[in-house]
Amino acid sequence: MASLGRHILAELGGCNATRLADLSLVEASMLDAARISGATIVTCSFHHFADQDGGQGVSGAVIIAESHLAIHTWPEHQFAAVDFFTCGKGVDVRKALDHLKEAFQAQTEELLELERGPLRVGALESR
Repeated sequence: MASLGRHILAELGGCNATRLADLSLVEASMLDAARISGATIVTCSFHHFADQDGGQGVSGAVIIAESHLAIHTWPEHQFAAVDFFTCGKGVDVRKALDHLKEAFQAQTEELLELERGPLRVGALESR
């Protein structure tokens, strides 16, 4: 069976900690990334975390007609984890990731791309 979608997991390192802790900047950057990619935005939700141990990251998701774009940031580690799942042929994930790298001033990027769809027999153990 052909793939139903692409799921890109991006690890952005060496980011600007101040930018990763800024809820408004993270939300705007993610919405811009979705638009730049050619995706159709449906809705979004973002939350800023602050704890007594100094953690101050942002988590959020942009729901797009083609699936979703999600982020979790750890400013104290200068790190952001980004997921981009799309089933749309017209969505350019590379443009979105390049925008986020620039927005967060990331020094490194590691990517893992998965094809999504019904699992083949034996791919994972059933429970």
